[in-house]
Amino acid sequence: MLNLNLEYLQETLDQDGKLVDYSFRIPATFNFAYDIVDRIARETPGRRAMRWCNEEGVTRTFTFDDLSRESDRAAGLFQSLGIGRGDMVMLILKRHYQFWIAILGLHKIGAVAIPATNQLQVKDLLYRFESADVKAIVCTADGDITDHVDAAAHLYGKLQSKLIVRGTRPGWMSFDEGLAAQPTFIKPAEEALPAPTDPMLLYFTSGTTGMPKMVLHDYLYPLGHIPTAKYWHKVDPDGLHLTVSETGWAKSVWGKLYGQWIMEAGIDVFDFDRFSPQVMLNHIAEAGVTTFCAPPTIYRFLIKEDLSKFDLSSLQHCTIAGEALNPEVYEQFLRATGLELKEGYGQTEMTLAVVTNYWMSTKPGSMGKPSHAYDVVLLDEDGQSVRPGQTGEICIRIGDHKIPGLFEGYHKDPALTASVWYDGVYHTGDQAWMDEDGYFWFVGRADDIIKSSGYRIGPFEVESVLMEHPAVLEGAVTGAPDPVRGQLVKATVVLAKGYTACDELAGEL
Repeated sequence: MLNLNLEYLQETLDQDGKLVDYSFRIPATFNFAYDIVDRIARETPGRRAMRWCNEEGVTRTFTFDDLSRESDRAAGLFQSLGIGRGDMVMLILKRHYQFWIAILGLHKIGAVAIPATNQLQVKDLLYRFESADVKAIVCTADGDITDHVDAAAHLYGKLQSKLIVRGTRPGWMSFDEGLAAQPTFIKPAEEALPAPTDPMLLYFTSGTTGMPKMVLHDYLYPLGHIPTAKYWHKVDPDGLHLTVSETGWAKSVWGKLYGQWIMEAGIDVFDFDRFSPQVMLNHIAEAGVTTFCAPPTIYRFLIKEDLSKFDLSSLQHCTIAGEALNPEVYEQFLRATGLELKEGYGQTEMTLAVVTNYWMSTKPGSMGKPSHAYDVVLLDEDGQSVRPGQTGEICIRIGDHKIPGLFEGYHKDPALTASVWYDGVYHTGDQAWMDEDGYFWFVGRADDIIKSSGYRIGPFEVESVLMEHPAVLEGAVTGAPDPVRGQLVKATVVLAKGYTACDELAGEL
């Protein structure tokens, strides 16, 4: 193991060797594809980078050397299509291994990757094409997404290249065949390579109002995920880490790309379409997954199974994020596996801001404590810090220094950027309160708070109580208009197996 992470991370340890603080060593130049993947490939070429398998049982193992070579071919292919530094390329590749090859290839030539979901419709694609000036797309042949792409591309009129994975289609080029036909890739001259502050990654993320925002990250963004993999996921360089996420979502690069590979750990990619808790549990056992991360929804399905029937002995550490964790889910999983779920909080706009690192005591339902990477504070509507027990907005004090992992702003929308990032503070829009021990507890989005009869009610608090009932598989709480109280608390639930909706159950809930 090369311990590359320590070239970018300065750790402060106490006399017992325990971490008390860390800061980033920001390099003058950095490109994840060259400085991490290619370097590992040169010095330890046989190290496992990825184990990929699909529902049909097809399995492939990629070493760092494999991915270095394949991403060279991808870089050459993109260059041959006229794609270069700063060009926008959309990737709709679900959980196909070609996603990792394509995104590394784009990093090598300085292009901007736009991961997206295959659930997009024509109007969604057209909005994204026009907003980001998309030049090319690499897309799965699965389902009807290519129909939507063709329809949107016709209306857009400026999409220059369409590459397809897992199929053929008139007017599209085979990505795999294009890779195979590529001659030796020549790395661009130093002056032609992207600068650390150049745009590298763009995500469209939906807010509570308006059209999706374009969150832009630069080439230093991967460094921000070293703490994600090292202190939260606790990845084992000789193990296998699985994060449950489709590549169209930011959670994918959080959990199966940047931090994990800087830590030189292998990732597990299970390419499935429809989630099944039994299939997932069998996969964890068969693959020998050592560390696992998933949203609470996944864990809620898992704990409904008889976990004693599955061999989960390979699992060493489990984490959870994506939505607030109900304590009941934590307790049931702990009883069944002996493993604590370590929660974390972040956004598409940033990396982990609040976290329960692997060595920390866990408080079920709490996100944890502020990360050393950020100066996290809870502020009231006047911008003043709130006292323990009071609800405030989660904010990040920026100062005048660059923080790896924090977004550059909303692409082509300085007004929107200024509305959340001003006076040296980034405002997340999320509400939380801090207890006397410094642990943060999620309340909800600022505009999701229910105001009833003068009380401010966080949906998550009510959802957590609902989840304790065995009849509830999923629950969502919202505010319903009421002429007297302003709002009433309304709950919508999905029932667990064996329960039927009736007035008696509704009254009980």
